[in-house]
Amino acid sequence: MSKIKIAIAGSSGRMGKTLLENVLLADDLLLHAALEHDSSAMLGRDAGEFSGTPCGVKISADVAAALRGADVLIDFTRPEGTLHHLEICRKLGVNMVIGTTGFNAQQKALLGAAAQDIGIVFAPNMSVGVNLVFKLLETATRVLSEGYDIEIIEAHHRHKVDAPSGTALGLGEVVARTLGRDLAQCAVYGREGVTGER
Repeated sequence: MSKIKIAIAGSSGRMGKTLLENVLLADDLLLHAALEHDSSAMLGRDAGEFSGTPCGVKISADVAAALRGADVLIDFTRPEGTLHHLEICRKLGVNMVIGTTGFNAQQKALLGAAAQDIGIVFAPNMSVGVNLVFKLLETATRVLSEGYDIEIIEAHHRHKVDAPSGTALGLGEVVARTLGRDLAQCAVYGREGVTGER
C-alpha cells in the first residue's frame, strides 16, 4: 500500500509542529512538503528539525511547487493563507484538511464551492471530545429553548491571536441554528477578529 503524501501549511506554528511530528512517525504517511509564509525565518530549514529528526524536506514558501504531487494539504493557518492555498489545491487537485478558524460567511462559501472539485474536511475543532460537545449542546439548546440566554466563555493560551476561537464560534453556530437564528444577528462578543496576542 502506498503512503499518503502530506503537505503541511504553517509548519513552524504550534499545530504545524505537532502535525509534522505525527506525520513523520506514521507508517502510512509521507511528508511531501512543509510550507511557511514568505517572510518566515524557517524557510530552507529541514522540517524534521522540529522533532529532532531531519527528514530531507525543506520548508518552502512556493506553494504551487511544493504541492505538486501531494495528496493532501493540512492547513491550520489563517483565513487569508488558507484561501490562497485553496485556490492552488483546487487547480492541482490536492485535497485539504482545514482547521483554520476565523472565516466569515463569504469565505466559508468559497470552501463549499471548492469542495465540488476537491475533497475538503473542514472543522473549527478536530477533537472528538469537542465534536461530542457540539452534539450535546444541540440537545441542551432544544431542551432549554427560549427560556434561557446561552453564553459561551472561553480561555486560551496568551499567544492566541483570534477571538472568538473557531470552537467558540462553532458552539455559537450550534445554538443559533438550533434556535432558528442567525448567529451574525444575535451574537455579542467581548473580543472579535484577529486582535493579536493577549
